Amino acid sequence: MAESGSAESGAAESASAEAESGAEGRSEQGPSRSEQAGTGEASASAAWPAASAARPAASAARPAASAARPGGRGVVEVSPGVYKRLTSGLGGFTIALGACLLLVGVIYLITPREHKNLLPTVDYASQQWAMVQGAPYTVWAPEGLPPTWRASSSRVHGLDADGKGTVSWHLGFVTPSKEYAALEQSNEKASDYVPRMTNNRKPTGTMQVGGVTWDTYYRKDKKANSLARTLPDGVSLVVTGTASYQELAVLAGSLKPQHKQGSQVPVSPTPTS
Repeated sequence: MAESGSAESGAAESASAEAESGAEGRSEQGPSRSEQAGTGEASASAAWPAASAARPAASAARPAASAARPGGRGVVEVSPGVYKRLTSGLGGFTIALGACLLLVGVIYLITPREHKNLLPTVDYASQQWAMVQGAPYTVWAPEGLPPTWRASSSRVHGLDADGKGTVSWHLGFVTPSKEYAALEQSNEKASDYVPRMTNNRKPTGTMQVGGVTWDTYYRKDKKANSLARTLPDGVSLVVTGTASYQELAVLAGSLKPQHKQGSQVPVSPTPTS
């Protein structure tokens, strides 16, 4: 019995010693769960001010990010006056359109332009041939005009009447000085035809051209000079236009009577120097 009680007492002492040893081991390994929980709460409390301080910076960065969204382009700042003009509607559009039209007008005015091609160049050979063959009178046409004279118009009237009635021919030229000169001829009554072609009923004088006397006419409001003569057969020749009397005399002096030819249409007369 004494041995049995001694054995139990030894076993109890061994268990107590192991328990104390285990407690010391746990104490050496680290803090307890409660201590760890307390430490976590302290760390979270310390990190909260830092997170709060970072919030304004993030909020401040948001507008910049929003401004940079459209294609990576920044916002263009304009003054209030410019903004008002850009958003003023019809008034701003009208001002812009007026400025564009003004610029176009200035460019048009300062751009050099060549006037010699405003009137077309015509070949009057076929109409001259038709007049010579079909008119009931001797037709006159220019010969040997300088090359600086350019034919610009030709019109025949009355040939479809089979030689009965009035037949007339208009032949216009651009002169070397870029003025206009025309030969008008017709078998219409001279007292009616000449005043209508010269825009004046009374001559202002006479002028000698190649030994032939021509009556001179002038119409101030139309700036028209004219030379006129009526032939013995009643045909009237009028040289008229904005050209000077000197240039009109060149055209009048080149006129020669044309005689009927064969059925072949001649080549248009080539001006010679």
